[in-house]
Amino acid sequence: MKIVKDMAQWRTVRGTLEEPIGFVPTMGALHDGHASLLKTSIRQNHSTVLSIYLNPTQFNDPKDLDHYPSTLDTDLALAEKLGVDFVLLPRYEDLYADGYRYQVVENQFGNELCGANRPGHFTGVLTVVMKLLNLVRPARAYFGKKDHQQYLLVRDMVDTFFMDTQIIGCETVRECDGLAMSSRNQLLSPEARRVAGHFNRVLRLPDCDEKIRAELLELGVTVDYLETRANRRYGAIVVDSNGSTVRLIDNMEVMQ
Repeated sequence: MKIVKDMAQWRTVRGTLEEPIGFVPTMGALHDGHASLLKTSIRQNHSTVLSIYLNPTQFNDPKDLDHYPSTLDTDLALAEKLGVDFVLLPRYEDLYADGYRYQVVENQFGNELCGANRPGHFTGVLTVVMKLLNLVRPARAYFGKKDHQQYLLVRDMVDTFFMDTQIIGCETVRECDGLAMSSRNQLLSPEARRVAGHFNRVLRLPDCDEKIRAELLELGVTVDYLETRANRRYGAIVVDSNGSTVRLIDNMEVMQ
């Protein structure tokens, strides 16, 4: 496994690689959900590239960025164990040499659900993903459907701008109690983790959104949003954990 920190060096290396290339972009703090994406890429491609970059432009709350977990040594060990070929560790000055003057903005869906209370979030996501896709030029890129809104926005961005990458959505990997695996789960206290374990169970109840919201409030969490659209129920909750808060998202298909 080769670790590349210099993006100019990477662009030289990229020109020597045999196709097809698979790509998994992450912000680090890898878990079994990321591992599933990487395993799928390794099966389907000649080489797999993993990027680890904690992207500040998608955080509207500086405290959220400061508290985001970082486990680089563990991440690299997992990537090597799985058989990843390249790990990219770009720097801010590499990705944002323009000072973030140029941005990819989606004006509709990106302002709803997760975007409604996180101004600029998806602009940061789409901008950094486009930059990374242009650097890696993969045949396929893999995104978890736990972040379903993000997956749809990235997929549509790639289609809109005629980019030669297939965006592949992979099913959510869950803990034994149904909690969607997330890097943020590492921030949960034991009591907060117990409460969070009920999140997916409640989302799956055969009730209307209003009743689901009421059930979530009964858990003692804050409901950021709860909405069903296009046969998919989306939800985000904020859980108190050791004097701070942790925001968790999930979604599932429902029959209407």
